[in-house]
Amino acid sequence: MDKNMRAADEAAERPVAFVTGASSGFGMLSSIKLAEQGYRVIATMRATSRPEALTELAAARGVESRLEVRRADVTDAASIEAAVAHALGTYGRIDLLVNNAGYAQGGYVEEVTMEQWRAQFETNVFGAIAAAKAVLPHMREQGRGTIINIGSISGRIAFPGYAPYAAAKFAIEGFSESLRLEMKPYGVDVVLIEPGSYPTNIWEKGFASITIDDASPYRNRLESILRFSRQSASSKADPWEVANLIARIAADKRPRLRYPIGSGVRLLLAAKTLLPWTLIEKLVVRLLR
Repeated sequence: MDKNMRAADEAAERPVAFVTGASSGFGMLSSIKLAEQGYRVIATMRATSRPEALTELAAARGVESRLEVRRADVTDAASIEAAVAHALGTYGRIDLLVNNAGYAQGGYVEEVTMEQWRAQFETNVFGAIAAAKAVLPHMREQGRGTIINIGSISGRIAFPGYAPYAAAKFAIEGFSESLRLEMKPYGVDVVLIEPGSYPTNIWEKGFASITIDDASPYRNRLESILRFSRQSASSKADPWEVANLIARIAADKRPRLRYPIGSGVRLLLAAKTLLPWTLIEKLVVRLLR
């Protein structure tokens, strides 16, 4: 067998990962890590005209040949289906879906517009559902596959000022639980990662959309929440931790459902389980005073 034939055989056997929201943050880093682990990665993003950060990092890590950038807007089911069809037509398989695309919408419920609520759910919830629906027929037929949904600690415990984001992440929790039970008989694993605060750009769009009116009855508390959120988002936590976890889950033949990760996350979950809700209320109100 000559070198070209061996290379073709190796390419055909290489597992394929499909990642949404790969232009930055966890999506970009997990695309790189999965490529290093041997995956052919379809790194998707809304605007393929600006993939510089991803391609530069891929070149620096020596994995650019294993990455393919494709356009896929998770709010447009047709673009997701087209990208999945391309992956299957080109490589004949999809072994892993990383549902990462999303952003954090902030604001007090009374002052968040219905358009902002709908936009949050279109991206963070319906986008994840659309991507899962696009890959499920293939994974079910091949009898294997893994879907990793990027949730949040905000899907387990909600804080004031981020009701749209928390509500969307709570929805991802229920979606993931149900889908995991549906797909278990077909050899497809569904996994939920629940990160705490990491310095990624997920908060930028949410922060940018918040306008604090001087006359707002929530002004002082919302300013406190934004200060706290910005401090958390600028923490020293390394987002590569989440990318490394995604790679470990991808290699695990029996992944569990939930993977909380990040500083203080397990403590928060334990507090919600063990402490009376009235005490949690007092602590949160005091923290954000």
